[in-house]
This record gives sequence, C-alpha cells and structure tokens, in this order.
Amino acid sequence: MKRALALALALWATLGPALAGQDDPRLLEMFVRLQGHLDQTEAERLETEIWSVWYQNDDSAITSLMHQGRAAMSIGDFDDAEAYYSQVIERDPAFAEGWNRRATLYYLMGRYEDSIADVTRTLELEPRHFGALSGMGLIYTALKDEETALVWFEKALEVNPHMAGVRYRVELIKKRLAGEPT
Repeated sequence: MKRALALALALWATLGPALAGQDDPRLLEMFVRLQGHLDQTEAERLETEIWSVWYQNDDSAITSLMHQGRAAMSIGDFDDAEAYYSQVIERDPAFAEGWNRRATLYYLMGRYEDSIADVTRTLELEPRHFGALSGMGLIYTALKDEETALVWFEKALEVNPHMAGVRYRVELIKKRLAGEPT
C-alpha cells in the first residue's frame, strides 16, 4: 500500500500543476477537431469548449476579476471593466484571455491602438486565438483599412474555418475591394 501511494505521488509530481488557459493540453486535440468537417452545432459546441478553457485560470482572484470585468463591461461600465482586466494582467501577465478581454473592451471604447497592442500580446501568448484574430480584423475594419482587415479575418478562418460571420465579412470585403456591388 505504501509503495502504491509513493508511486502515485511520484507520478503526480511529474505531471506538475493543472494547466489552464492557453497552456491547457486539451486545446491541442480541440484545435485538431476544429479543422475537421463539423456541422454548425458541433462547431459551435467546440468553440464554446475552447473559450471555456481559455477563460480558466487556477487563481481564484483572477477568476473573480474576470467575472467582475465581464459584468462591468456588459452594463457599459467601461472604467471599472478596464480596472478589473488590468488587475488580471498585473496578476498574471501570461494569461492570454486577460489581454484579450481588455482588447475587446478597448475596441468597444474606440481605443483602437490600445486594442491592437492587447490583441498583439494575446496572439503572442496564444497564436491560435481565433477570437483575437477576428478581433484584429474588426479593429482594422473600424480603421477603414479593409485590406489589412481581410488578412486578419483570413488568419482567423485558417485557425477556425467554422466562423460563419467572419466568412461573410471576408466575402463582403473581397467584393468591395474588387469593386463589385455589395
């Protein structure tokens, strides 16, 4: 019995702490599945799972701050939301979703340069972040730079080919750039 317990503890020690966010090992398999042939319901369910993993953090204070930031943002209290998300980033600068949430907030506030900076950091930490990739497309659309927006939307579709809204935007931009009626 002692030997079995010692073996179990030794194995557990080699596994290290549970990972959350962009470092979660479950994401690799999820992204492989995302590249497959999925119907819309399956794709949406998988996207939701990925977002759920990205949102996770082992620090309960960060989890609380993320919830408070989301609640503040949802009622338009952008100053408080910024404070919460900035605290998340200060506590864990390697947590990609903290940067992504603040980038989204900055986009909503029209602070596009700040949003670009935070999306850039998000993508440094999690290059597969299809939300950040498509968010960069939205930023450049708002900046009236459709050529750059198109590049970002296409990158998002490379990672997640099931994003119908992004696919629609790509088609629309391509038509406009070609001088076709939209």
